[in-house]
Amino acid sequence: MTNLDAIFINGPFLEGFSRESRSPAVTKSGTLYYPAWLAYACGYLEERGHKCKLIDSIADKISFKETIKSIVSYHPKIVVIGTSTPSIDADLKLAKEIKKHLKNDTLTILVGTHASACAESIIKDFDFVNLVARREYDITILEILEYINSGENWNSIRGITYKNDSKKVISNPDQPYIHNLDTIPFASKVYKKHLNIKNYYYGHVRYPMISIFTSRGCNARCNFCLYPQTMFGNFRSRTPKNIAEEFLWIKNNLPMVKEVLIDDDTFTMNKAHAQATSKELIKIKNKIKWTCEARAELDYETLKLMKKAGCRLIVTGFESVDQDVLNRINKGVKMDKVDNYTNDAKKAGIKIHACFMAGNPGDTIETLNNSLNWAINKDFDTVQFFPLQVYPGTKAYEWAIQTGYIREQDYRNWVTPSGMHNMTINKNDKGLTYQECLDFCDEARRKFYLRPSYIFKKIITGLFQPYELRKNIIGFLNIRKYLFKNVSKELK
Repeated sequence: MTNLDAIFINGPFLEGFSRESRSPAVTKSGTLYYPAWLAYACGYLEERGHKCKLIDSIADKISFKETIKSIVSYHPKIVVIGTSTPSIDADLKLAKEIKKHLKNDTLTILVGTHASACAESIIKDFDFVNLVARREYDITILEILEYINSGENWNSIRGITYKNDSKKVISNPDQPYIHNLDTIPFASKVYKKHLNIKNYYYGHVRYPMISIFTSRGCNARCNFCLYPQTMFGNFRSRTPKNIAEEFLWIKNNLPMVKEVLIDDDTFTMNKAHAQATSKELIKIKNKIKWTCEARAELDYETLKLMKKAGCRLIVTGFESVDQDVLNRINKGVKMDKVDNYTNDAKKAGIKIHACFMAGNPGDTIETLNNSLNWAINKDFDTVQFFPLQVYPGTKAYEWAIQTGYIREQDYRNWVTPSGMHNMTINKNDKGLTYQECLDFCDEARRKFYLRPSYIFKKIITGLFQPYELRKNIIGFLNIRKYLFKNVSKELK
């Protein structure tokens, strides 16, 4: 029997399900996210001398039974279980079975977006969950281990929710955020040690790829956005030199990696920092292509600098081209700047993966079609259209409850067999049902991707760029059944 201090577990659920996505689901593109936040916390403990293991049952296709067997064999002091709203029943089932086998020898700790938003109800209702470590939990988990070893109680550990000896639910004050993010490990190092990199795929990124974070949090206030509201708060960043050092580490230790995804909520939130990071990557003569997330208000000079540093593509959440809709979801952008941004990105030679939503306050079929037509006119590299998903802990969730957009507040009724939410049963305030939003997204996807001009462009690009061709073939094979679904019926 091997004794470990901690096991971090992305537990079994639906095949291809991504808990740490901003909209946890089984995606149509086949995208499978790294369990990044579990990895960072695992590495944080390991760098401080603790023996840990990171298990990804979904990526490695480990069954529930085998997952339990593996955890029990290591007899860890704590098991840290990642959660999301769609998977929460499976997450709780895992915690219950671990507690059944290891009893009081092991603490079960839930972390992640859903656990953070619903900490008190989870602790109240499920005795087999010892603790919830809320929000950013790297330091919290370290302190839990230190207190186990010292025999102290939980009173002074910030960021946890638990039951005291009187069975009263207690939520200690939040753990302060880490502001010196250079103290956290390189995710790439943790991935190499614990995971199979070839298991992970992002539809708009060259394969094989690595996903890292150069910052945490976001200063924007989009009402639907999950991580800033439930986990990480305002924007904080690593130093440009530290980021460049990770790129060098990836180059030297993971030579198979074709692209780095900087998966920050908003890499360009601080324009000066984005510029400084780009300059540092140029200084080290970085040759690894990278993709990042950016708001639709970046200027040409910054875009040009990012391109020189290796930026190939930017993921941008446009959500809608209707200014009233943007205002109502607190997007904080103006359409005149959005148009300038898309033109400047094209001029700089950076591609855009454009994201649009359906079902936001103020949305109608007309506003949705306006967004689709605009996307086609801009001829983005790739796009995604998805219905509004509201999660506990967000302003969008509060709006959905108040307006009746959600009829049933019990999240256990929100999950369909595909892992997507099925919670918007009622019409939104402009008369769109969730099914209408789903139907629009399916139609928009087909109209964008099945254009002869788009297909021809992709074929020509692939002939001259092998990595692009490989990415496009994998993406097409993953999404083809959704693209051609019901097309013959519609043509009739």
